[in-house]
Amino acid sequence: YRHWAMCQIHYALGDAGHSFVVGFGENPPVAPHHRSSSCPWSPALCNLNIVHIDTPNVHTLYGALVGGPGSGDDYKDSRGNYVNNEVANDYNAGFQTAVAGLLHLCVKGE
Repeated sequence: YRHWAMCQIHYALGDAGHSFVVGFGENPPVAPHHRSSSCPWSPALCNLNIVHIDTPNVHTLYGALVGGPGSGDDYKDSRGNYVNNEVANDYNAGFQTAVAGLLHLCVKGE
């Protein structure tokens, strides 16, 4: 299982040519579907129109895992693409736990 877990983490970090972790790896996402990272600095207003602007997010959400590719390995780094580009606690918790576990095994030489 360790090898499989390592391969999954490497895939998420960009082994296939595209990272799914913001701010890390090869060609990482720059426009995740995440309100607070896409809103402009105060005092500018943040509203739903910001979702439709095709630019990188104002704030970088370092280490956040986006939803990832579709069933056909397709992926579009677009803020409006909430299916593949949303940042959510459920899979980020699992991702961070897997990375911590692999680091623990590495440090212990296992």
